[in-house]
Amino acid sequence: MQVYLYGANVTSWKNDHGEELLFVSSKAVFKPPKAIRGGIPICFPQVGGLGNFEQHGFARTRVWTIDQNPPPLQESNSYRAFVDLILRPSEGDFKFWPHSYEFRLRVALTPGGDIILISRIRNTNRDGKPFTFTYAFHTEVRVEGLETMDYLDNLKGKERFTEQADALTFESEVDKTYVSTPNKIAIIDHEKKRTYVVWKEGMPDAVVWNPWDKKAKAIADFGDDEYKHMLCVEPAAIEDPIPLKPGEEWTGRMHLSAVPSSYCSGQLDPKRVLYGTNCCIYLIAVWQRVSTVSSIT
Repeated sequence: MQVYLYGANVTSWKNDHGEELLFVSSKAVFKPPKAIRGGIPICFPQVGGLGNFEQHGFARTRVWTIDQNPPPLQESNSYRAFVDLILRPSEGDFKFWPHSYEFRLRVALTPGGDIILISRIRNTNRDGKPFTFTYAFHTEVRVEGLETMDYLDNLKGKERFTEQADALTFESEVDKTYVSTPNKIAIIDHEKKRTYVVWKEGMPDAVVWNPWDKKAKAIADFGDDEYKHMLCVEPAAIEDPIPLKPGEEWTGRMHLSAVPSSYCSGQLDPKRVLYGTNCCIYLIAVWQRVSTVSSIT
């Protein structure tokens, strides 16, 4: 597993056979001002262009630091390895978002090779002001299994629809936000007979995105044909912003594993399964609604 301090981005995750499981564009830029295209970038304090910041906020284009003395986590998992990172606002950030915060991120590798990301965002404003934010994890594959769910079509002014297709297939650009999705999602790669299983807490929504051919060619840090090998599926909290009062902390969690595709046979509701073909995944964290808020004194 490889984690960059720039953007706190997990850029590599391999299985026991040495196969790369995360998508990173061959044209990705690993220095400011561009965010790293791929891996598991973090969107905070906004998702997309929903606010006054750069696309997906500033957390993914800041240099984080090692958190030498993080507050204890109520965590029962044992880890093969982990790192604690922290981000605090810079003077320049106050010009765009006049709030004080502490954003702590634990990136961990379990003995079985799974990845766990735990995010804790705390309002440290001294003026008594609350704030709201949005956040997301970004995954790239082809999708089936979100039929019958409501979604907001971001290419049509966020108009609300209900998915009617028996399976999601892609013949053009797609950018949809599915709301009230399950906490467990499976993404099946038929070509490699591999299933990615995502467990999420604090992120009720899921975004599905693929730029397709024309937009892919217009993105400088994205290969012209890479859209054929990825689909972004983002565990997210988007429909409602997350409110935090001073002294409150929100916790979001994602657990990601890669297992043989037979794992899902008969064990997961088929309406909760996402299917991919010969893809690595690309996760973005998107948070916009509070699910776990605790007061810190």
